[in-house]
Formats: sequence, structure tokens, C-alpha cells
Amino acid sequence: MTTTLTRLPSHTEGATGTGFLSALGNQSPFAFIGPNWFAAVMGTGIVANAAATLPVPVPGLLGVARIVWALDVLLLALVLAATAVHWVQHRDTARSHLDNPVMSHFYGAPAMALMTVGSGALLVGEPVVGRSAAIAMASVLWLSGTLLGLWTAVAVPVRAFTTHEVAPDSAFGGWLMPVVPPMVSAATGPLLLPHLPAGQWQLAMQLACTMMFGLTLVASLIVITLIWGKLVHHKIGAAAAVPTLWIVLGPLGQSVTAAHTLGVAAATVLPEPYGSAFNAMGLVFGLPMWGFAMMWLAIAATVTIRTARCGLPFSLTWWSFTFPVGTVVTGTSGLAAATGATFLVVTALALYAGLVLAWATVAFRTARGAWTGRLLRLPA
Repeated sequence: MTTTLTRLPSHTEGATGTGFLSALGNQSPFAFIGPNWFAAVMGTGIVANAAATLPVPVPGLLGVARIVWALDVLLLALVLAATAVHWVQHRDTARSHLDNPVMSHFYGAPAMALMTVGSGALLVGEPVVGRSAAIAMASVLWLSGTLLGLWTAVAVPVRAFTTHEVAPDSAFGGWLMPVVPPMVSAATGPLLLPHLPAGQWQLAMQLACTMMFGLTLVASLIVITLIWGKLVHHKIGAAAAVPTLWIVLGPLGQSVTAAHTLGVAAATVLPEPYGSAFNAMGLVFGLPMWGFAMMWLAIAATVTIRTARCGLPFSLTWWSFTFPVGTVVTGTSGLAAATGATFLVVTALALYAGLVLAWATVAFRTARGAWTGRLLRLPA
């Protein structure tokens, strides 16, 4: 069977050598810095942001979350700088990313990385940088991420519709990446509402976030259907692509989060009965979608465990174990806060513990792979 999934960027840990950049040989460390590197920023930032949304306080956790957020700011700066060098020194390779039927979809990662760091500034970063700086950082990164995300939501599908060679068994979780950023905008935009002038500015933000919620929701349901069909007709495929099944949790969890945050904000922005209707939507929409997210979590975990028994090579796709799970944490926390249901509180805490464990594992292996240069090699 020929599948696009076999062409996923493969930077596995097969090369020997543990010294600094020892696996690169004569290759430049900036020869292949794809947009998928921004997934590390997303996965790190959600650890901090999800901590701030948990339905019950955990002693000392917010202090640790601030440290993680500060590290994520540095990581974002590092990945941005490496990407800039890559574009300057290896322009042809950089331009080819958008033409690649797999890598192009990961252009959604930079947009979500920007907004993850920006929302973290308001959720946990204010004591670190100050109130004014936190608001400014959140505003600039949200706007930048939103504009970039709206571009990816159109440009990448258009490229797939017109120029990419796509086989019948090509659908994979990465297809969601370019269309999910507007949902991240919808979930994090309400954090900025209190800092906007009352009236038309707040109304515009509320309505725009709701529209972006719908944009991603419909597009994601279409893509998830394609992924389901691929799995039924063509089975799991390459082991390296299995972690991308977890990306499906991203739009599911983020939609539950967005329904909650938009509902809470609507009470002060929209007139009745719409304010109350939006508030009710947080549960009326969120609870059924959370049920589907739990089912997909069980499917993804089962497939991952089965695959790991035969060998699950490490690559940057492992960051799919972090950010999508983090969105389920924030969505579950929102439902727990709205209902007071004890089982949702316990589930949010359990999912967060799993998120931290996954992040620690993937972050360590990514740091080691970057140090030796294994993750910086041109993909096989």
C-alpha cells in the first residue's frame, strides 16, 4: 500500500552518537526547520495554561506553571529565530514546505503557538511580566496568531485541493492542523474582552470568536470523518503517524473550551436572551462533545499502546500527545466549573497528570534529539 503517511518527516533516534550535533555530520543544523517545530511551543504552553483552569487549586502548581510559561516564551523565541535562519540560509527548502502534502498542514502550528503563549500571559504570566506587558503580549500574539490561522485555514486546504498529490489513504490527524487555529482564537479571545472598550469593540470580538468557532467546528467534523474512513478502509498505516491520531482531540477539547469561555463572556456583552443562550451553550454543546472526545481518547490510546508493543519510533509527532490532551483538560475544567460535578473535577485532574507526564517525556526526548542533531537532520 502506498500512503502519504510514509512521507511524514522522519527524524528518528536511529543514528549513533550522543555529542552536540554529532548526528548531523556536515549538514547545517538549520537545513530543515519545519513549521512542525512549533508544536513543541504549543505542547509546553498548554501545560501552564491548563494549570490555571483546573477546577480546584493545587498547592504550588501556579508557581510552577509560571516557570513553564516563561520557558515557553524562550522556546518560542528560539524556534522563531531558528525558523528565520532557515528561511535565510535555505530558502528553497523553506518554500517547499507549503508544497509538501504532509508538512504543509503543520503550518497551523505557528499560529496556535503564538496564541498559546499569548493566552498564557494573561492566565499565569502577569506576575512575571506585569499587567500592562501581559495584556500587550496577549493582544499582539492573539491578533498575529488569528490572522495567521485564518490564512492557514484557507491557503492549506486550497493547496491540497489544487496542487497536492493525495492518495485515497492519505488522511491523517495532521489534516486538522491548519483549520484548528480559529478555534484556538475563539477559545482564547474572550480573555481579552475585559481589556477592550465596552460596546462595539467587545461585541465585535464576541461575534468574531463565535464565527471562528463555527469555522473550525464544521471543517473539523469533515476532516475527522475522512480520518475515520481512512482508518476503516486502509487501517492504521505507518507507526510514525499513529501519534497524530491524538490531534483529533484538539478541535474536540478546544471546542468545549471555547463554548465555555464564549458562554461566560456573553452575559456581559450580548443582550438577553442571547447572553443566557450562549451561557447555556457551554453545557448543551460541551457535554455531548466531551463524550465523543472521551471515546476518541480511548481509541487513540488503544491504537497507540498496540503500536508501541511493536515499536513506536520517536519523532516530533509525539508532541501530539500534549496540546490536544491539554485542550481536553481545559474543556473538562470548564464543564466542572459550570456543573460542580465531582467526577469531572477528578477527570480534569487525572487528565492533567497525564498531560504533565506526556510533556515531560516528549520534552526530554526532544531536547536530547535536538542536542545530538537527530531531530535536525533532513527527513528520510
